[in-house]
Amino acid sequence: MSDVASLDAEAREQAGKGAARALRRSGRVPAVIYGDKKDPTPISIDGHTLQIELSQAGFYLRLYDIKVNGKNERVLPRDVQRHPVTSAPLHVDFLRISAGATIAVNVGVVFENEELSPGLKRGGVLNVVRYEIELVCPAAAIPEQIVIDLTGLDIGDGIHISNVKLPPDVEPVIADRDFTIATIASPTVQEEEVEEEEGEEIEGEEGLEVEGEEGKSSGGEDAGGGENE
Repeated sequence: MSDVASLDAEAREQAGKGAARALRRSGRVPAVIYGDKKDPTPISIDGHTLQIELSQAGFYLRLYDIKVNGKNERVLPRDVQRHPVTSAPLHVDFLRISAGATIAVNVGVVFENEELSPGLKRGGVLNVVRYEIELVCPAAAIPEQIVIDLTGLDIGDGIHISNVKLPPDVEPVIADRDFTIATIASPTVQEEEVEEEEGEEIEGEEGLEVEGEEGKSSGGEDAGGGENE
């Protein structure tokens, strides 16, 4: 997990759509801090600063210390509402994090050593079932990513959650089954070629049968003609 980042914020005295529009026109983005059995704290953040944070990987996995009126709030980003056309941030929700808190987060999956997978070398395809895994972990120790090693995997092999070594005190939210994360599938191009070849063989066999029947028929007519003569 990366170090805790800092954000400066200002308290919002007014709520409502009109006040939120006025904030955005001034270059700030409305936000709220909630959770930990405390009242929500409406705030605003500088829009340019927020864009920089959003452009970095792992925004939703990064803890922040937000300074509001001289007081620090330890938070985790939970949701960003965006403009449907420009994708500009319109509102941000931050979850207040208490000391020792445990939370559920979606952590991205990264695959490595593809060149060491016999199945992929032979033309197999990495079929990813889950690009993220929902994990329960300490808020102070959120994994930045889950790395899965493909070394030695062949066509037909699968990677399940039981094959993944998770950090200490980190568990999957789905605990009642050994779910699949990815598989090494057969190359689809080869399967299509095999189907085409089988189709050609069938057509050839049908052609031989027809020719044989025609030959017998003509042969019978010739024999019959000879007897009549």
